[in-house]
Amino acid sequence: MTMPDADGPLAEQLLRLTRRVHRIQKRHLQECGVGITPAQSRLLRTLAHYDAPPRMADLAERLEVVPRAVTTLVDALEESGKVRRAPDPTNRRVIRIELTDDGRSTLRELHRARRSAAEEILAPLTDEQRKVLGGLLDTLVDGGTGRGC
Repeated sequence: MTMPDADGPLAEQLLRLTRRVHRIQKRHLQECGVGITPAQSRLLRTLAHYDAPPRMADLAERLEVVPRAVTTLVDALEESGKVRRAPDPTNRRVIRIELTDDGRSTLRELHRARRSAAEEILAPLTDEQRKVLGGLLDTLVDGGTGRGC
């Protein structure tokens, strides 16, 4: 006899919410007119968290993607003037990725777009519901080690 999947509906809700968040964020990105993809946006946001310009391998590791994917993203962002490749001052074989002034300006626009998207998504919730949701999300993000298949 097969046991019913008690978490199935909840898992489906989470997947639907994730898809909705991505759709809304993508729309807000298009509306702010920065002309970058969600993946490029993620790379810019990640780049901003470094104290010193990282190597491509550092970005690939942090983004959990293959290095070739980072190369493609950096190529497009460099072409649009949002990042630049710079030689490492201590090892000429190493290339570092730096944000440009245009990249920093784009990050500010992205922050506004993400804030607008979050406000739209959370609009139906009361302050108390938002507080409860925040606590639940903290538990989900920080609490599990994850189980494989």
